[in-house]
Amino acid sequence: MNKFHILVVDDEESLCEILKFNLEREGYNVTTALSAEEALTLNLSTFDLMIIDVMMGELSGFGFARILRKKSETAETPIIFCTARDSVEDKIKGLDIGADDYIPKPFSIAEVVARVRSVLRRSKRHSAVEIPTPTTSESGIIVFEGLEVNTMRKSCSVDGEEVSLTRKEFDILVLLLESRGTILSREQIMKRVWSNEVVVLDRTIDVNITRMRKKLGQYGNYIITRTGYGYGFEA
Repeated sequence: MNKFHILVVDDEESLCEILKFNLEREGYNVTTALSAEEALTLNLSTFDLMIIDVMMGELSGFGFARILRKKSETAETPIIFCTARDSVEDKIKGLDIGADDYIPKPFSIAEVVARVRSVLRRSKRHSAVEIPTPTTSESGIIVFEGLEVNTMRKSCSVDGEEVSLTRKEFDILVLLLESRGTILSREQIMKRVWSNEVVVLDRTIDVNITRMRKKLGQYGNYIITRTGYGYGFEA
């Protein structure tokens, strides 16, 4: 097993130790730093992912992330913000800086571990562990049993009968199918499907998925909800 190296940067020493203990139990190598300034003394190019608090000392987590994104050796390193700053504006700011995920405090350790696993799987730096899409043909057709999605024609059919999906429903379905076996958070779905559009409420995503499930009939049952985590397509 390839042991990923994770850096945890938080000025709460007890929280650093809790995260270090639980992530190491999952098989990761973990280094901690109690400030962004301390983190900058490390060889940052050796880390596969960084979990960063926002409110720290003179250099905030946002400021630290901006530095990381300007350096060629860390420009693509995945970042997860774990912070008590949980307003929509803060989340948008964190994602705009280049974060791959944003987890408000207080959080469950199980949620952090799950999101770390998901971000690492999607990381461009580790193509060997990216989510495979074996059901997608060169013509852009994704097939799962009697469910067929044509990403080129933007069409969907169930057992040969065309299903009318809205653009957002279609985009969410393609994302879930291409990420089969992985739970995607609402933030991840929002970032991929709505991109830089207006702010989208969690409820909007929930409504789109509820409508899509009904339209897909029996295949809607494969779209699962993990309370507190997000959605996935699981056979």
